[in-house]
Amino acid sequence: MNAERRITQVFVELADTLVDEFDALDFLHTLTERSVELLNADAAGVILSDQHGRLQVAASTSNQAQVLELFELQSAEGPCLDCFNSGHVIANVDLAQAETRWPRFTEASLLAGYRSTHAIPLRLRDHVIGAMNLFCLHQSTLSEDDLALAQALADVAAIGLLQERAVRESQLIAEQLQTALNSRVLIEQAKGVLLARSGVSVDDAFRLMRAHSRRNNQRLSDVALAVINGTLTPRPPGISD
Repeated sequence: MNAERRITQVFVELADTLVDEFDALDFLHTLTERSVELLNADAAGVILSDQHGRLQVAASTSNQAQVLELFELQSAEGPCLDCFNSGHVIANVDLAQAETRWPRFTEASLLAGYRSTHAIPLRLRDHVIGAMNLFCLHQSTLSEDDLALAQALADVAAIGLLQERAVRESQLIAEQLQTALNSRVLIEQAKGVLLARSGVSVDDAFRLMRAHSRRNNQRLSDVALAVINGTLTPRPPGISD
């Protein structure tokens, strides 16, 4: 399949999630996965501003990326934070040359094996609601076309998260974002439960829950709650839950 057709498919996939049963958490995970695929990255993570203005990790493609995003927030430095605060893309960062700018984030990223990073704002016009980090194990340089694609993907995410703004009060939009962040807490608890119960890795635990969610048309947060309550142990496709 050529690149242009795949890009078209991805935008159709993202648009298809903008329905009545909009699941913000699953939508953001799809965004990170497709961004990694289309932009030749190795991992991605998204931070969102909650209804109180606090930044939290909302989605990531791996546990390692999530840890780096959390570390970035805790240490109050890094490209994703600068991207969110400025509303501008921060691209083609050579981490070997970034120690002065973000010493703690750079050290942690290099220890994790990453060599370059990019940060893309999630924004609707001047309203920035979050940012996406792309992590690369190799030295990555995004072209102008790549950056335009990355921003388009992020813009679709922002529009999706803010789609009800025209018909609802902004407080309800903030509550939707807060729900996604609260759901993330349940997901993390459920991953720990599956790790202890089944011995799977945290990344595999998430994949099992997400696969079950999609097979059974359930929200990820509902699946996670069932795992925590002990009423569900997701199995790989083809094996009955």
